[in-house]
Formats: sequence, C-alpha cells, structure tokens
Amino acid sequence: MLRSRITPCLLVHNKGLVKTTNFKDPKYVGDPLNAVKIFNEKEVDELIVLDIDATIEGRGPDFELIQNLAIECRMPFCYGGGVTTVEQAKKIISLGAEKVALSAAAIYDTEILKKIANAVGSQSVVVVIDVKKKKLFGGYEIVTHNGKKTAPVKLADFLETLNQIGIGELVVNSVDNDGKMQGLDFKLFDFVRDQTEMPMTILGGVGTLEHIKEAISRYKTIGVSAGSFFVFKGKYRAVLISYPKFEERKLLYQL
Repeated sequence: MLRSRITPCLLVHNKGLVKTTNFKDPKYVGDPLNAVKIFNEKEVDELIVLDIDATIEGRGPDFELIQNLAIECRMPFCYGGGVTTVEQAKKIISLGAEKVALSAAAIYDTEILKKIANAVGSQSVVVVIDVKKKKLFGGYEIVTHNGKKTAPVKLADFLETLNQIGIGELVVNSVDNDGKMQGLDFKLFDFVRDQTEMPMTILGGVGTLEHIKEAISRYKTIGVSAGSFFVFKGKYRAVLISYPKFEERKLLYQL
C-alpha cells in the first residue's frame, strides 16, 4: 500500500551539493556524500539526487558518484541527470539506485521511457517535469535544461502520454517556487493530480512542516520533496542539514 513520503532532493553541480532559487544562483551547501551520511542518521524515507549539469553539458550520468552514493545510502534513492539510454539506466540500477529519473530525454523522446521500463521495470522509472507559469495568457508550461528551454509539448498532453506509457513515479517541480520556501503551488499540483493517478511527488516551495502537512492532508498519498527546507536554517539561510523527527513524521503520515 502506498503511503506519503518526505523526500530530500539533492542538486549536484560541479561535484558539489547546491541549492538554487528559481533555478538560478546555485549556492554551495556541502559535499553530497556528507549530506547522505547525515540523512542516514536521520532515517529519511528516500532521497532524490539530480545532477543538474549533465544535460546542459551533454554528458551521461556520473557513475562514480552514483556508486559512492549507493555505498553510503541506507535509504532508497533515485538518481537523475544525463540519462538518455537503456544501458545507462540499467547500470544505474545495477550500481544500487532503486529508481532512475529522466527529464528532458523523456520529454523529447517518450519512446525511451518504454524501453527503459521494459529493461528495469516500470516501478523504477521516474519522470521529473519542471513546470513554470506562462508569462502570457496564464496556465503552465514544461521547461527543460534548467529552465532555459520551453518543452514542445503541453503539460496536459504530456501527462496523458505518461498515463498511456505507465511509469513508477512522476516528480512535479514548481520552478516559480524553487528555493523560496514560501509554500507550494497547489493550483499546479491540483491540475496534475486531476490529470493522472500515477504516484506523484511534489517539489518546490516547502519552507515549514505546515506546508508538508497541508500537502499530505490535501492529497493523502503523496511524496513531498524539498531542498532548501532540509539544508537551510533561519532567515539568514545558514547551512544546517535537518529532517523531521520520527514523532513529527508519524503525526504527518496519519493525517
């Protein structure tokens, strides 16, 4: 039976762990492996690790990093960044990741999703979509390459394609709320939830436990992911890795 999950999302840039705001101004916040060690101690539900350089640089996944993460991780983790082939996806799973995430590759070539699902199982395939509000006429659009490109497909149409293919999980990231810690874009997430019954994780804007509580209360079984909330402390955004205590999570999950 599916249950809600609270998932730190780690962004890797130039081999280091960073946090962005609206996909801009990456701030270095530490070493990814050290962060994983701390999250181990805090018994997190799951990790999402995204290499935000790979697609921009036109290179494949960082298999050395993936292997090192798998050695350290005591929790399931999902890796994304530069995945464009079945062989890459199979290697990521063989190194110890539970899930492999695709973003731009899935949007520009949906056939790759079918091939990877056949190779590693649909339950291990995750699609990450970065979504922002349109500047004109309202609505939302999918963007790729760290927000630099607008995808050539409407959000609703792409969701329908994913419904037909069948994947393990959909991660929906609000670019407009990224790093602001001021709350989630429930209008966006309501729209996506109405379009699909796929397991979904929402990302972008978490700044308090109340934000997580509101999301779980609203959607019941949902993954709630965050970056800044788990690495920054206080109004000056000092770097301090944190995670809700077991007692706090237990109350949230039982809403």
